[in-house]
Amino acid sequence: MPLPWRPSSLDNGALRGTAVNLLAFDTSTETLSIALRWRVAGGVRVAERQGAGGAQASATLIPGLQQLLVEAGLRMSELDAIVFGRGPGSFTGLRTACSVAQGLAFGAGVPVLPVDTLMAVAEDARARRGVDRVLALLDARMDQVYWAAYAHDGACWQPQGEVAVGAPEMLAPEPGWVLAGNAFAAYGARLPADAPRIEALPTAAALLRLAPVLIAAGRAVPAAGALPLYVRDKVAHTTAERAAGAVGRAKVIP
Repeated sequence: MPLPWRPSSLDNGALRGTAVNLLAFDTSTETLSIALRWRVAGGVRVAERQGAGGAQASATLIPGLQQLLVEAGLRMSELDAIVFGRGPGSFTGLRTACSVAQGLAFGAGVPVLPVDTLMAVAEDARARRGVDRVLALLDARMDQVYWAAYAHDGACWQPQGEVAVGAPEMLAPEPGWVLAGNAFAAYGARLPADAPRIEALPTAAALLRLAPVLIAAGRAVPAAGALPLYVRDKVAHTTAERAAGAVGRAKVIP
């Protein structure tokens, strides 16, 4: 089933570097998000789509990306980079994103730009509410959340520590920080009550906004570098480990 279109918009903002034609997607959550930015006369145009993620993403992702390119009249080889959410997130979703990014990039001869999903959450929150200090979190299932803190310096997001996973009660934001993510429905009563909350996701549109600065900083890599960022060392924890609030550290696993 085709994913519903969001209206395209013209982005005439200043661009960093020369990367303009960018294809972006995220499959790390239950929402599939894809977007394309491409050069047109007088500026840059952006089109977005969203649909069901999870198990459905593997069947709808590539057709959705191909339709975006057809609508824009753009060939895959004309892209400057393929941008994707590398994690943390759903194990299956991350594998899907990495394999699709790698396959498309190899075939087209273009680089990939892996982006932390929690940074994309922070960027989505900034676009929604103008915040610049965000404790980004995503539902990690198994009674846990993924989280990372980011501060925006006016040009880009600066990580304020490592990406981690653990019990919701472990989060303790400083005054002036906001919580942003998709974990409030599942863990709202167990998260800090005194911090403002913003519903946010690692959208493909957020990935596109992050991409120019990251590409200018040399973060784009060859297709073989399309690797997931995992935080958990294993998919299942014991009951005792979950009760103890065991924390995992981020790692890239080929």
